[in-house]
Amino acid sequence: QAFSGCFPQLTGVLDDCFCDIESIDVFNNFKIYPRIQKLTERDYFRYYRVNLNRPCPFWADDSHCSIKDCQVEPCPEVTNALFSFYLCGQYSQVANANTDIVDCEQAQDLGAINSTLSNYSKEAFEDWARHDDAQDHFCELDDETSPDADYVDLLLNPERYTGYKGPSAWRVWNSIYEENCFKPRSVYRPLNPLVPPRGKGYSSSLCLEKRVFYRLISGLHSSINIHLCAEYLLAEGWGKSLWGPNVQEFRQRFDPAETKGEGTRRLKNLYFLYLIELRALSKVAPYFDRAFVNLYTGDRQEDRATKELLLQFFNETKAFPMHFDEKSMFAGQKIEAKTLKEEFRLHFKNISRIMDCVGCSKCRLWGKLQTQGLGTALKILFSEKEIKNLPEHSPSKGFQLTRQEIVALLNGFGRLSTSIHQLHSFRALLKEKR
Repeated sequence: QAFSGCFPQLTGVLDDCFCDIESIDVFNNFKIYPRIQKLTERDYFRYYRVNLNRPCPFWADDSHCSIKDCQVEPCPEVTNALFSFYLCGQYSQVANANTDIVDCEQAQDLGAINSTLSNYSKEAFEDWARHDDAQDHFCELDDETSPDADYVDLLLNPERYTGYKGPSAWRVWNSIYEENCFKPRSVYRPLNPLVPPRGKGYSSSLCLEKRVFYRLISGLHSSINIHLCAEYLLAEGWGKSLWGPNVQEFRQRFDPAETKGEGTRRLKNLYFLYLIELRALSKVAPYFDRAFVNLYTGDRQEDRATKELLLQFFNETKAFPMHFDEKSMFAGQKIEAKTLKEEFRLHFKNISRIMDCVGCSKCRLWGKLQTQGLGTALKILFSEKEIKNLPEHSPSKGFQLTRQEIVALLNGFGRLSTSIHQLHSFRALLKEKR
C-alpha cells in the first residue's frame, strides 16, 4: 500500500475544535514559521538554563546502554535511557549484536551536549539571573535556581537523530501512556511499540479535559518523531556528517499501512497541540505589551529588537481566526472542575519529572524544554483572569513568567511550527517516490 494515502487523509476539521488542518498549514508555513525561526535565533531565546544531572526519581540507574545486547559497559552517556524513546522517537527494531555495539558508540556521540560558551556569555548569564522570578509551575523543574544548572546554547545543540532504541526505551513509552496519561481504554500501548495498537485511538467517551491531555502528549510525541525523521544521520565521513530527511523512518511512524491507521491520528494530535500552544501565545500577549517587561540580555539595542520581533509575532498569533476555545475546559460543576484541573496538573508534573530519567543528554535537554514549554502554555490558559487583571506599572504583582518559562514557551512552540513545516517537505518527497 502506498504511503501517499496518508496526506489526503490529513484534511478537514480537527476533533474538539472548529479549525481545519489546511488553514493551519497555510497560517503556520507562511506567517508563523518564518517569524518564530528568527525569534528563536535571538540571544534571549537561544540560551536555556537546565540541570542535566538530576537523578531519576522513579527507578534505579541500571548503568547499561539502552540498546539491546550492547557490549559497551559502562555506557555513561546513555545510562538509564528509559525515556529516550519518548523524546528521541525511536520505533526501530533492535539489530544484531555487532550492529548494536556500533549504534551504542554512535548514540553516545550524537546524544552528547555541545557546552561551548564564550566568556562574554558566561558573564552575561550572571546578570540575567536577577530577572528570573518563579511563580506557579505545571512542571517539576528547579533548573532556574539549582546550582547544578547550566546555560546551553540551543543553536549548537539542535534536536535531531541520536540513535537510541530498544526495550528500555519502549518501557518509557509504556510508562507514559499507561501510568501518566488519562489513557483512553480503547488504546492499547504494548511494551514493544512495533506491535500495532488495538482499538481506534482516543475514545469519545472520555470527557474533554482527559481527551485534551492525552492528545497533548501524543502530539508532542509525534512532533519529536518528525524532527528525528527530518534531521536524520544519513551518512558519516571524515569529520563530516550528512543530515537530512529519512522517508523510510517517517513511513514507519506515520504510514497508515505501517501503523494500522494510527499514523494519521498521531499527526492530527500534533495539529491539536499546535492549536493549544498557539492559543496560549495569543492569550499571553498583554503580559509583554507592558513597557516595563523587557527581554533582558544587557544589550539595549538587542533587547529592543527582540521585543519588537516578539510583539510582531504575537500580533500574528492573535490574528488567527479559529483558536481553540479553552473556556470549554473545566466548565462543569465548580468542585468537580477544580478536582479535575488539579488532577490534570499533577499528571503533567509527573510526566515532567520523568525527564530526569533520560540517559541521552541532548534528548533530556529538548525533552525538558518542550515539557516546560507545554506546561507554561497550560499555565497561561488556566490563568485567564490573572492575565486580564495585570497591573500596568507593577512588575512584582500578579501573573508572572520566568525567563526559563518564556524561553521554553517560544522554543517549544517553535518545535511544533517546525514539525508542521517539515510535513510539507515529506509530502513533496513522498510524491517524488511514487
